[in-house]
Amino acid sequence: MGENVLQAKGICKSFHDPVRIMVLKDVTFSISKGEFVSVIGKSGCGKSTLLYILSTMDTDYKGELFIDQENMLGRSEKQLARIRNEKIGFVFQFHYLLNEFTVLENVMLPGLKLARWPEAEVKLRALEKLRMLDIQALSGKMANQLSGGEKQRVAIARALINDPIIIMCDEPTGNLDKANGLTVFNIFKLLAQEQHQTLLVVTHDQEFAKNTHRIIEMDDGRIVRQ
Repeated sequence: MGENVLQAKGICKSFHDPVRIMVLKDVTFSISKGEFVSVIGKSGCGKSTLLYILSTMDTDYKGELFIDQENMLGRSEKQLARIRNEKIGFVFQFHYLLNEFTVLENVMLPGLKLARWPEAEVKLRALEKLRMLDIQALSGKMANQLSGGEKQRVAIARALINDPIIIMCDEPTGNLDKANGLTVFNIFKLLAQEQHQTLLVVTHDQEFAKNTHRIIEMDDGRIVRQ
């Protein structure tokens, strides 16, 4: 394990609806390069709220967030959007693939948006990610022709396209049967072991969580175990 990829210091978050409710209370932890970390806890404990803050999509909080050892405080929305696209890969419970595009085009999208490489290079990178996940045969298929398990693997390939320093996942196996859930877990495990990819996964799946490197457990907006 090396340097900190992600660090949260004293993160607090309140909702005003109509009274003030504290949903995150002094959340402090860090994740090192190559760690495969799961976040667990009952529904409503603040897991998803925390993930939105860690992914820079929610900036209305107190405390400090460091990504790649850089403080996210005071960044413009344009700067945060670039950091999200460049440094964070996302995998959600629902894959959010675009049905009007092929698998290859879906995987290429974040790479084209980042505009770090020419289109031909992005295409080669996308094919390489599909090969890595053993789904290169799907590259020409339309997204709506895929099974649920295939869609989630395509979503993982898309999350990897820009070589993010961390992949953040929100219930990535929540919509899958046991066999496909295990496939997704094994992909993540391989990414951590062989590519030294850092992964932060919010999950309700206890079996999934107990096989990750480390569990961060939340209860009532606080971290109770890490």
